[in-house]
Formats: sequence, structure tokens, C-alpha cells
Amino acid sequence: MSSNSGIQIPSRLPLLLTHEGVLLPGSTMRISVETARNMHLVKSRLLKGTSLKSTIIGVIPNTRDPEHDTEDLPTLHSIGTAGLAVQVVGSNWPKPHYTLLITGLCRFRVAQLLKEGPFPVAEVEQLDKLEQYTSPEEMSEAAGPDGELGELSQRFYQAAVQLVGMLDMSVPVVAKLRRLLDSLPRETLPDVLASMIHTSNKEKLQVLDAVSLEERFKKTLPLLTRQIEGLKLLQKTRKPRRDDDKRVLAVRKGGVLPGRQFSLDEEGDDEDGDDTAVLERKVKGVNMPEPALRVCLKELKRLKKMPQSMPEYALTRNYLDLMVELPWSKSTTDCLDIHAARVLLDSDHYAMEKLKRRVLEYLAVRQLKSTLKGPILCFVGPPGVGKTSVGRSIARTLGREFHRIALGGVCDQSDIRGHRRTYVGSMPGRIINGLKTVGVNNPVFLLDEVDKLGKSLQGDPASALLEVLDPEQNHSFTDHYLNVAFDLSQVLFIATANSTATIPPALLDRMEVLQVQGYTQEEKVEIAHRHLIPHQLEQHGLTPQQLQIPQDTTQDIISKYTREAGVRSLERKIGAICRAVAVKVAEGHNVTKSEAAPAESAPQGAEHGEGKRGRRAEEPDGVSGDMAVPPDMPIVIDHIALKDILGPHVFEMEVSERLTLPGVAVGLAWTPLGGEIMFVEASRMEGEGQLTLTGQLGDVMKESAHLAMSWLRSNAKNYQLTNLVGGSDPLEGTDIHLHFPAGAVTKDGPSAGVTMVTVLASLFSGRLVRSDVAMTGEITLRGLVLPVGGIKDKVLAAHRAGVKRVIIPKRNEKDLEEIPANVRKELDFVTASNLDEVLNAAFDGGFPGMSNPLTLPHIVSKL
Repeated sequence: MSSNSGIQIPSRLPLLLTHEGVLLPGSTMRISVETARNMHLVKSRLLKGTSLKSTIIGVIPNTRDPEHDTEDLPTLHSIGTAGLAVQVVGSNWPKPHYTLLITGLCRFRVAQLLKEGPFPVAEVEQLDKLEQYTSPEEMSEAAGPDGELGELSQRFYQAAVQLVGMLDMSVPVVAKLRRLLDSLPRETLPDVLASMIHTSNKEKLQVLDAVSLEERFKKTLPLLTRQIEGLKLLQKTRKPRRDDDKRVLAVRKGGVLPGRQFSLDEEGDDEDGDDTAVLERKVKGVNMPEPALRVCLKELKRLKKMPQSMPEYALTRNYLDLMVELPWSKSTTDCLDIHAARVLLDSDHYAMEKLKRRVLEYLAVRQLKSTLKGPILCFVGPPGVGKTSVGRSIARTLGREFHRIALGGVCDQSDIRGHRRTYVGSMPGRIINGLKTVGVNNPVFLLDEVDKLGKSLQGDPASALLEVLDPEQNHSFTDHYLNVAFDLSQVLFIATANSTATIPPALLDRMEVLQVQGYTQEEKVEIAHRHLIPHQLEQHGLTPQQLQIPQDTTQDIISKYTREAGVRSLERKIGAICRAVAVKVAEGHNVTKSEAAPAESAPQGAEHGEGKRGRRAEEPDGVSGDMAVPPDMPIVIDHIALKDILGPHVFEMEVSERLTLPGVAVGLAWTPLGGEIMFVEASRMEGEGQLTLTGQLGDVMKESAHLAMSWLRSNAKNYQLTNLVGGSDPLEGTDIHLHFPAGAVTKDGPSAGVTMVTVLASLFSGRLVRSDVAMTGEITLRGLVLPVGGIKDKVLAAHRAGVKRVIIPKRNEKDLEEIPANVRKELDFVTASNLDEVLNAAFDGGFPGMSNPLTLPHIVSKL
């Protein structure tokens, strides 16, 4: 040994009890401090101490199960490690704790426990000598050339050199370890290497208890030999894979896609193999573009140099796994049979001819040009008309995978573009994640509720969609997580929205908008009997032999219990009927099972039809004798049964009832839920000529009201309009109150201008507006009628409400072609270019001041 004097540890040491492992001399270990005893030690000794000795503590492995640990001091292990606290880090999340970085110095034996609280302190006996320097040559001389200890030391050193030589010397940590083998004293090698190789805590505890150096070498040498054998086995499994990798690279350079002979073996065949090599083979076998391949190979190179304990290792590994799972070159083959596609679309959906025609056009062009980019479609219409289900049917028609992305309420652009990998918990956006889910690069993506995107401090997702939904840009879409381009040009994007008003103009310009209008009553009846009723019967376990709903009953449900553009409420009402019938059927089954009598014991009159009859759904409850009798099959729902199940009528034809006084007219409004009729009421009283507007009106509607009032005052003489005292100015000495019922609903827009003029004209003239007339149109100060939007929805709303005549602007006549023929036959359309024509059509016999009322052929037409 060296003649230099040894370094002594303090004779009294505070003891730190740890469950997390075994600290060996010469090694460094992070220890989490959470218990009360250890927390007191850190606060009073490490945080308040100023000398070097105050940072030396004794680390004792606690062999007691931490789940059964109590406040009592456990039996201490007799041997521990004196350690130097190099770093102390505190945190309050998720609960107060400290993390210590401790370097082991030497072994000690607990001689006597001096105190137990608030933390244990013991008198210790140092077992290892801490020399200032001991060279390997001095170690060999001290042990003797032929001694057993010298032989063990030499064998251990050779095994350590062999182990380090089997590792990648390009890794800085491995190169540093190789240099340490030649500079460290031989007696420290067992402790250092035992803490680095893969060993259990029990094996490390055996090394710690080996006080004798000779015993320590004997305990550690088998562990080192086991690690070497494991590395040899691993290298044998990697050699054939390297040869396969060379063939894969050769095939890729030759421009030929790798076949099954070069693909990765089935997962799980070699679970003990090198995961990095397996991942590298996957990367080279998925046929990704060259830029993406270069990025993956670069990340793989970094991954090989990282220890698995680094947090970045898991991030890099997850990134490479995602790159491997993405469908870079995998796609499905489109079904281009137009006739089969037409049959499938007709069977799935009734009406919607415009949408079906657009799909068939896409298939026809795909037959002529196979490299056609996927279109960007946007279905706009009220809820419940089948926008989402049409997208699913389009995927079935094309034979493609379908994926729905709900965008309602999304306010973070990272949902579209993904998070950058510098953030903890980063992940790809919904587009890339959807491609990973479907596994092909040409699916049908449904971007649902694109008009309900939000905006926040995290960015604007609508702006992030500009690149996704641009056919000229999405061939190189770059997700922030991937950071490489991915081709989205073969994806068929379908967006859905209730209104285009909230879609940014730049985003709307990139999409082909297809309007999906509401259904007529006849279309709803067909949809109910083709799709809704069979679906609800199946959902409730019923059959057509048990329940029948005639078409007349379906029409009553549509007109008296639902008033909507779609069919969702209609389906819910049919479901309510099915539930009521299911109760009757279930009661009948229970009676049949428990009280069925043999045929020979039946009452005498039963064979003549005089037995108890099954009660229909429309029969009222309360007859005790019939309560347990199975109902006759099938149960047919008529108007009486409908009222018993669904209750009183929700909607009544109230148009004629409300137009019994002057100053009331019916307008037509458009909402995201479809068209609606809107009553406008006016009254006058003595006053100072003020105009009062109520009903939560927007600024545009308020301006329309003032326009209507100004036009009528300027034309009061022509139309013989007077005030309360007989003057020619309608507002002189008169206050006007204009009200739009349903005051809790905000209303705005210019299309109520003609209705306000008609209401005020009726009020001032004292004449009733026709009870079967509804109208829409914007007005000017000169009395012109300007076109408005949503004509089809408004006309369908008028038709549902029982209106017979509809007044629309002349320039909206072209929009009547979109209205179904059966609706056009039942309505009279008046196309007006000025307010004279509107007033002439709104009153029976025309309006005073009009010449030849109702004789102008272009005003009223039966279409």
C-alpha cells in the first residue's frame, strides 16, 4: 500500500435509510427523500451545515418493504456506505421531497446507535481505507506476484477490459470508462463495476457485505462474467440482421421496393434482440421518402449513443416508432364501378341528388385519370340532414378507410399541426394521428363542424387548416411533430358545417361548397319508412310483425310533433313509440310464460272468438281485466295511439289564427338549423311619433324598420294611409311599436324588410294581411326589393307551416329550381321587384293606390 496517510470519515454519522437501491463505494446514486426521518436529516444537516464533514452521511439500505414501513425505526443493516452529498434538489410537486446526489466513499459498520430521532445517528467503524492515491502497480506489489488476491485482481481486470471492449467505443461514456480502468486502484474496481452492470439489489447487498477484498473479488467476478456472456449472445443475434440491412440498402439503391424476403420478421420472434437494430430494419423497410429516411437514420444514430435512462431516449424512440407506423406508401384501391356506386348511394340515402352526382363525377374522372388529386368538399346544411353519414357512405362507395375528426370547439393549432418535440408530452396533430389510425395514405377524412373552430392564445386552428385543405400545398404537409413533409394529396377531405358565415374567407375559398338543404315532408316520410323505422325496430328488438307505423301516422309525427329541417327529432319520436310498444310486448311475453293454459282447458267460448282480446297500443290503461292480456299482433299506431304515447300536439297550424287583426304578417327567416317562419306584429297609440322596436333585434333589422317607416311616410298619400287623427303623416301624433315574438332569440339580417312594410301598411290602412302569405326580401329607400339568401330553406319552412303563397324578390326566381317539384306545385310564388307588387300580393283584392290589382301576369305565378 502507499505510505501516504489515509483519510478518515467522522466517527459519528447521521444515517439515511433508503429503499431505492444499494450505494457502493466509488459509485454515484440519486436518492429520493420523502420520509419524515430523512427529511429532518436533509434540513438540519445538509441544508444548514457549512463544513465538508457536515455533507458526509451514512447510507443504510433498508430491507423492509416500503409498503409496510412505519414510523418506528427498523432494524438497521450492520454495514453501510459513507457518502458525500454532492447535490440537494427540493420540490413541492406532487408533495414536498428532496432528491440527493450522493457519491459513495467507503464502507462502515454500525457500532452503536446513539439516537433515533428526529433522525438516527450512530457511532461507526470505518472498514475501507480511503487512500489519496494507489496505483495498480502498488496494488500488485502489495498483493504479491503469486498471491491469490493478485491473481483474482488480474482476472477481474482482464474481464473488465473485455467487457468494455465489447461496447461501442464511439460513445463518450464508454471511452471514459476504458481510461478509468487503467487509472483506478484495483481494489475499487469491484464496487465501481458492480454498480454499473445489470445486477439486482440483493446481489449488490452481497458485494457491500464483502468486507474482505478477496471475498469482494469473488462475489463480483461471476456477475461480470454473466454480463459478458449476455453481450456475446446479443452480438450473435445481430450479425444476420446486419447482412439483411445491407441487402435492403442495395435493393433501395437499385430502385426496387423491398419484398417480403427483406422485411422484418414477425414481432416477438426475438424479444431479447437489440431493439435499436429491430427499429433500424423497420425504418429501412417502410419505403418512406428520402428526406424522411435521412431524418430517421440521423435520429437512430443519436438513439444508439443515448443511455436508456435519459428522458430524450423515450422521446426519440416514440418519434421513430411513429415514423415507422405511418402509411408512407400504403394505399387502398378505389372501386370505380359507377353503377355499383349509384346503387349503394341510393340505398344508403334518399334524395341528396347534388351530393350523389358530385361523387359519381369524381369516380368518372378517376377512371379517365388515375392520378387525380383528392377533392376538398364542404357540406353545408342544417343539423340532422345526413352530412356526416353521407361522408361515411362515400368512403364505402370508394372502398376507402373512413376517419372522422371532430373540430367543434378546437382552439389550439397544435391539434392540427401537432406539437414541437421540444415540449414535454408532445404528440402529432389529428391529421397525422388519423393517418396512423387508418393505416393508408388515401382515406376519407371527415372534418366535422368546421364552422365551430375557436381561436385562443394557442393559435388559430382555422389558419392551420389552410395548408391541409389546399390541393396545391397539401402534397408537402409538415406536421410540427414529424418535422418532415407528408403527402396528403390523395386524401379525400370532406368538411361539414351548419353555416358558412363563421368560416374564414380564406379557408372557405379552398373548399368546394355543396349546400345540403332540409327535407320536404314527403322526403321525410320516405326516409322514415326506408331507414329510420327499420333502424329503430332493430335497436329496440322489435319486428315489423309486432309494430307497424302507417304513412298517415308518420305525417302526423312530422307535422305536429317535429318542425325541423333534418330528421333527428323524427327519429327520437319513432324511438319513443318503439319503447312504448316494447313494454306491451314484454308484458305479453311474461303473461304467456306464466299464465298460458293448455288448449283443452280453454273456456268454452274461446274457440268462437269470445276469449280475451289483446289490447292495442291505443287502448287506455285502467281496465284491470285487460292489464295482463297479451296484445294482438301487429300493433298498429294510429292517431289515437300516437297522442297517448307522444302526448298533445307540439305544433299547430297557427298562421291563420294569428292573422285576425291588422298589423300582423308572416316573414321567413334563415337559421343554421334551417328555415323558420317569423311573425311580425305592430300596434299604434297616441304619442309623439316615436318608433319602438322589441324582440332582440340586431342593427341591420333596426335599420330595415326605419327604412320601412320612411318609405311608407313618403308614399302615404298614394296608399291613402292616415294617422289616428286622420292626418296624412302616419307618425303625426302617433307612436308605433314593432315587435318580433320569441323575444329571447336574437334576430338580425336584412330579409325582413318587406315584412315590416306589409305590417305597417296593414296597421295604417286597417286591412288584414292574407293569412296564407309569407314573404322575404330586402328593401331600399326607393321601394326596390333586393335578393336574399336561403330561399330553399325558407320556402320549405313556409310549406311545413301550411302557407300557400310565398312572396320572394324577383332576382331570386332562379333559386326556385332547387325546390322539389311537389312543393312547387302546392305553393303560389310571387316574384316582386318593388314594394308596390309586394303589397298588391299580400292583401286580398290588392292594395289601395294600385292600378289593376292582381292582373299583372308576372306577379303571381303557379309553378
